[in-house]
Amino acid sequence: MTMTDEEWTVDELSESACWALLRTTSVGRLAVWVEDHPDIFPLNYAVEHGTVVFRSRAGTKVSAALSDSPVALEADGYDAETAEAWSVVIRGNAEEISAGPDLIDTLELPLFPWQAGDKGRFIRIVPTTTSGRRFPIADPSVWQTPLSGVKRASME
Repeated sequence: MTMTDEEWTVDELSESACWALLRTTSVGRLAVWVEDHPDIFPLNYAVEHGTVVFRSRAGTKVSAALSDSPVALEADGYDAETAEAWSVVIRGNAEEISAGPDLIDTLELPLFPWQAGDKGRFIRIVPTTTSGRRFPIADPSVWQTPLSGVKRASME
């Protein structure tokens, strides 16, 4: 099976479509700058008023997120009915939610980290840019080579 260029089309998503997709999942990856290199951390998040909120404990992720360097969050999904995947990235700055009505509202968010332990720090990512794309999933046969399916020697 071969796909035409039309079938390989990547659709750039509107900002509102990006936020709608971010609301359909709660797992993403946070990219931060740590000392002299980038690092990525998986996390659970919730969307609130055009921002993304996550909870964590003190550590590398929180320290790096709250530094002067910008952060990025990426989330992906797959729609089995349409055989399309999507990816959304927000870039911006992180700030701690530590007092007042914002903290009280945040306590009601559906934030359920997978890892046990103290997760008493609430961090909000305030985006400066939001981008996303949706694209059809290629049939695996597109990637077959002459060696695909060839029997290999055992690893004895």
